[in-house]
Amino acid sequence: MTSIPKHGRSSAELLSELEQRKTHDTKWREGRVFSLVYHVPGTAGEEHEKLMQRAHALYASTNLLNPMAFGSLKQLESDIIEMTGRLFHCAGAVGTVTSGGTESILCAVAAYRDRARRTKPWIRSPELIVPQTVHPAFDKAAHYFGIKLIKVAVGADFRVDVRAVAAKINRNTIGLVGSAPQYPHGVIDPIAELGELAQKKKIPLHVDACVGGFVLPWIERLGRRLPLWDFRVPGVTSISADLHKFGYAAKGASVLIWRSIDAMRHQIFVATDFPGGLYASPTLLGTRPGGPIAAAWAALSSFGEDGYIALAKTAIDAADRLRLGIEAIPGLSLIGKGDATIVTYGTTESVEAAADTSLIPSLMRKVRGTGGEEIYAIADRMEARGWTIDRQQKPASIHLTVTANHASVVDEYLRDLAMSVAEVRQDPSLAKSGTAPMYGMAAKMPLRGFVASQVRKVMAEMYSKGAPS
Repeated sequence: MTSIPKHGRSSAELLSELEQRKTHDTKWREGRVFSLVYHVPGTAGEEHEKLMQRAHALYASTNLLNPMAFGSLKQLESDIIEMTGRLFHCAGAVGTVTSGGTESILCAVAAYRDRARRTKPWIRSPELIVPQTVHPAFDKAAHYFGIKLIKVAVGADFRVDVRAVAAKINRNTIGLVGSAPQYPHGVIDPIAELGELAQKKKIPLHVDACVGGFVLPWIERLGRRLPLWDFRVPGVTSISADLHKFGYAAKGASVLIWRSIDAMRHQIFVATDFPGGLYASPTLLGTRPGGPIAAAWAALSSFGEDGYIALAKTAIDAADRLRLGIEAIPGLSLIGKGDATIVTYGTTESVEAAADTSLIPSLMRKVRGTGGEEIYAIADRMEARGWTIDRQQKPASIHLTVTANHASVVDEYLRDLAMSVAEVRQDPSLAKSGTAPMYGMAAKMPLRGFVASQVRKVMAEMYSKGAPS
């Protein structure tokens, strides 16, 4: 049992304990994790980390709940929004800094709902049409805000089927969503076609660029051809993009950018009858910590265009090397062959099975062996070698979000991967141990509600009183 100590402890003692406590966390500075931390490598990374800490500390006690009290913090936010708007080809864009991609998405979905309430009051059961590969933050938003999420299948290229989207639009539709790129396979949805559809039907379109927003523009400037995904597409209404991903800002900072204030005004919440006075907030959070905003401003300003282009080149080159190396390992295949620096792969069997079933869920489909247990066993062997592995389903696969920090570990990763594959092929029983059976079962389980209840139980136990730390 832990309680607040009767007598305070010294700063030196506390900082020493904090350093000790994180000893066994993932080795993110060494490039051993691929999605949780976005780190700049080398001496430049060390200097950048110090800058983030200093900038964060300077504004650690500020609160954007009251922008009139902290005018300099509001100006930092305005600078970030203007820089981002110009990056996304809309000089007049408006928006807010949020605590992360999930809050950006929640704010966008809530605003689309409230827009519909004001402009289409006959809608009683609002529906949002999204790709099947959309981030779960949209499921969370739909759950919180009483919206029905209409999920549309993707094609063999893992991009949403625009004709299928058009077929789902009805009088209850409050908006469309596309991803740039979608997280599981790293491909950009056909935003231009979705934009045309949105304009034709006079409904808003949100682009989830939480992963790609601060890397796709630089990849494009490196000369790589990418589909249009930002405000160059006339039908795009709003874009979410995470500063703390490829913006290399401190956690947690994201932006929600709107084409115009007329579109954004539905995001603003106002309460007028509170005895404490008028209350207005443009985001889900009331208290809005200044530290992440100041650090994000410092990140954008310190790297500049040249710095971000250099980081993007290092990251995309590393991703290309990983793709080539993975394809060279017998029995493994890439999934999606993405537009950005996301690399996803599975066993050839699992990839072919996914192409055959097109990811369309059905309780009636016969469960087939898809190589899932094998790729999860490979993941187990990689973790035994010190890598933090992101496992995926539909199809069973391993996911890598490649940053500049991973350039130096590509050869080591591929060497360990080849050895892990060989071990699993030589000893098939490995697919029956470790986490492989659990992930294999979850990927095939037709009763998703049962899976959800079990996961919820695990999370509840984790947060229960007396749970082990």
